[in-house]
Amino acid sequence: MKKATIDLKAQKVAALAQKFRESESLVFVDYLGLTVAEITELRRKLHENNCEFQVIKNNILRRASKEVGYDLDEVFVGPNAVAFSKDATSASKIIFDFLKDYKNLEVKAGVVEGKVMDKDELKVIAKLPDKNGMIAMLLSVLQAPIRNLACVIKAVAEKEA
Repeated sequence: MKKATIDLKAQKVAALAQKFRESESLVFVDYLGLTVAEITELRRKLHENNCEFQVIKNNILRRASKEVGYDLDEVFVGPNAVAFSKDATSASKIIFDFLKDYKNLEVKAGVVEGKVMDKDELKVIAKLPDKNGMIAMLLSVLQAPIRNLACVIKAVAEKEA
């Protein structure tokens, strides 16, 4: 029986470590003080943006983070939940937006693209536009010279006409 429990925990650690590797960003939070309805609302908001939210035991979090190479032992004290995201900004944005209405949620730390970050660094990440927003900004910058040239040509054509 004990061997089966140890094997089961090892499988959980390996699966969580794999999930850490696959995620672009992780946000670790203390959810104590939130009601079940509030946690459900947070999960729903995260799920709508292709993120996932799980409550995980600290021992499994510690072992999985060490396996991946993250030094987060001081974070895993008290109740912990993790928001997983496939992009760098979604989970942070949603959680910090959620914090505006629900003060009982505490952001502890996170990992963005393999770099461990504290709460303040995650807050900066949360303010950045998402990938589609950045692409739109880049395209706007690339189109500006062509747009300006077209305006000049149009002005010259109108002046001569």
